[in-house]
Amino acid sequence: MYTKRKLNIVPEKYNCMKSVKGLLIRSAYVEDVPLLLQLIKGIAEYEHLSHLVSATEDSLKRFLFGDKPFAEALIAEFDNVPAGFVVFFHNFSTFLGKPGLYIEDIYVLPQFRHKGIGGSLFMKCIQIAKDRDCGRIEWSVLHWNPARKFYEKFGAQPIQDWIIYRLDEEMIEQISLKKN
Repeated sequence: MYTKRKLNIVPEKYNCMKSVKGLLIRSAYVEDVPLLLQLIKGIAEYEHLSHLVSATEDSLKRFLFGDKPFAEALIAEFDNVPAGFVVFFHNFSTFLGKPGLYIEDIYVLPQFRHKGIGGSLFMKCIQIAKDRDCGRIEWSVLHWNPARKFYEKFGAQPIQDWIIYRLDEEMIEQISLKKN
């Protein structure tokens, strides 16, 4: 039921960042689900949002590695030790008529920060977007997050005219039960 998927990542020659000695970025596999959940809890704690985490190993297995995966994940290992991850998925721009890549989470454990790991994960996403002919990459960043300056070094700009809206699972359920 769960499949091992490997990403078709652009060769290293397209990487414009310096190589980080001891760093391996690899596709996540179903066997990595406990690690992924641990890293998700890590980013939630960093963002002061731990109370919002309801992901489980079963839900990650189902939605990342099931019959219809909804997202992909990469694991960063530094000297063979898990150091961070990125989860992304494709969206579609009707204006561009092309797919886009949306970065849901990118996170490096505190003890591995400032070693180029986050930048390397970000560059892998750029490489994947290029390889898959994506028209853009998008992500959300909390207003207080110092990573904003990092992203702006790449030329990324906040989109001032757009507001993110969200319906949570409870609201989806309530609205779907309403009759017209």
